[in-house]
Amino acid sequence: MVIICLSMGEARAVVDFATHVQPILEQNCVSCHQGAEPDGGLNLTTKQQAFSSGDNGPVIVAKEPEASSLYIRTRVSALAASLMPPVNAVGPLAKEQVETLRQWIAEGANWPEGVTLTAKAKPTVVKGSPDNLELLEKIHALIVERSTADAKAEMVDYESRVPQTNVPFAMKAIPGGTFKMGSPATEPNHGENEGPQREVKLEPFWMGKCEVTWDEYEPFMISVVEREKNGKRKDFDPTKHTIVDAVSAPTAPYMEMSFGMGQSGYPAISMTQHAANKYCQWLSAQTGHFYRLPTEAEWEYACRAGTTTAYSFGDDPALLDDYAWYYENSDAQYQKVGTKKPNPWGLYDMHGNVMEWTADQYQPDYYQRLTGGATNPYLKPDKLYPRSVRGGGWDDDPENLRSAVRRGSDPSWKQQDPQLPKSIWYHTDAMWLGFRMVRPQKIPTVEEMDAYWNSATGKIK
Repeated sequence: MVIICLSMGEARAVVDFATHVQPILEQNCVSCHQGAEPDGGLNLTTKQQAFSSGDNGPVIVAKEPEASSLYIRTRVSALAASLMPPVNAVGPLAKEQVETLRQWIAEGANWPEGVTLTAKAKPTVVKGSPDNLELLEKIHALIVERSTADAKAEMVDYESRVPQTNVPFAMKAIPGGTFKMGSPATEPNHGENEGPQREVKLEPFWMGKCEVTWDEYEPFMISVVEREKNGKRKDFDPTKHTIVDAVSAPTAPYMEMSFGMGQSGYPAISMTQHAANKYCQWLSAQTGHFYRLPTEAEWEYACRAGTTTAYSFGDDPALLDDYAWYYENSDAQYQKVGTKKPNPWGLYDMHGNVMEWTADQYQPDYYQRLTGGATNPYLKPDKLYPRSVRGGGWDDDPENLRSAVRRGSDPSWKQQDPQLPKSIWYHTDAMWLGFRMVRPQKIPTVEEMDAYWNSATGKIK
C-alpha cells in the first residue's frame, strides 16, 4: 500500500489496485467470473463489466463496502453456501485479503482505465516437511540399497516389526501366476461389474497375513506433531528430522476413530485411501521395503488362492461362519483379526470383518476394457471418487463377501465430517473399511512409487 500525507500531518495507507487488489481477483475470482456466461452473471475482467454486471445488480458500490456483495460474501461463514470464493474452489480468502477489498471499496474502488484482468493460478506455497519427488528418490534409494543386501533372500513368508514402534506384522509370500479375474455369469448373485471374466497374469508379491490393525496404524495416525492440513509437519528441520518424519501423516482426528469397537488386535478403520497409501509410504521409509495397497487383480488373486468358486472355501455360504465375520455373526461390529480360518494361502479375513482398500480407480466396466492376458493390471486413479474396495465387511450379507465382489468409494462416507473442506484423512461414516498391504518382489521406479502413494494428492477431497 502507498502511504500518503494528509493536511493534518497524519498518514494512512492507500490500497494500490495493481499491487494489492488485482492479484486477489485474478487468483481467486476471475476464473469463474469471465466469458459469455460468468457465474452469477458477474464478469470481473474489465472495470465496466465489474461495476455493472451481476444477476442481482452491481456487486461493487464505490465507498460503500457494506453495500458491496463482492466484499460481504467474502466474510460469511465457511459453512455458508453464499461464501465467495467457495470452499470447493479456493475459498475462503485470508483475513488480510478480505480487509484489503474492504478498504479498496471504502476508498472509492479505484480501477485504472484500460486494465483487463485474466485468471491466474495462485502461487504455490510450500509449507511443512518436503513430502515431494526428492523424498521419493531418497526412499527409492533406500529400497534399492536394501534389495541389494537381500538379493539372495528367497520368496518366503516373513514376520517383521514396525521399526519406530516395534509392533509386529506378518507377510505371506504369494506366488506369481495366472487366474480368471471376475465371476462367471452363472455364479449366484453375480454382478454386472464382475465380468466378463478375464485371464490375468501376476508377478510374485507378499501380502499382509491380516488386515492392518490399530496397533500398527494408530501411532502413524496420532502423534504430538503439529501438521498442516495436508499432513506435512510444521516444524520439519532437515538437520534434525529423517525421511520418515518427512512423510505426510494424518492430522489429529476430532473423534475416537474405533467408535468403541476395540483397538488392540482389531482392524484399523475409517481411513481414506490416501491415508492408507501414506501409511504404506511411512512404513517403507522405515524398513527399506516397498509397501503399498494391492491392485484389484492382486487382491482377488490372493483372495481366491487358486480357487474358482464363489468363496475361497467353496460355493456354500453356510460355511461362512468358519471363515468370516459378517452380518449374522459379528455382533454389529468388527472383530479381532485372524480369529477365523484362513484361506488356502494362509490369509485371514479376506472375506468379511472389514472391506479393504485397493490401489485402483473403480470402474464398473473395468473388465470390459481389460484385455485378456494382461500382466499386473492397475487402473491408475485420475479422480478421487470412486476408488475400489474389496472383501465385504462385518455388516454385509453373504453374497457381498464373495471373492469377485467389487465396490467403489463414495463421498457419503464422509457425511458426519463437519469440516469444510472435508478431511483428506478420514471416512467418518465407513466404520467397516480398512486395508492390508502388499510388497511386490519387483522394485518399482520412483514414478511408480509416486503413482501408488500420491494418487489422491492435489484432488478435491
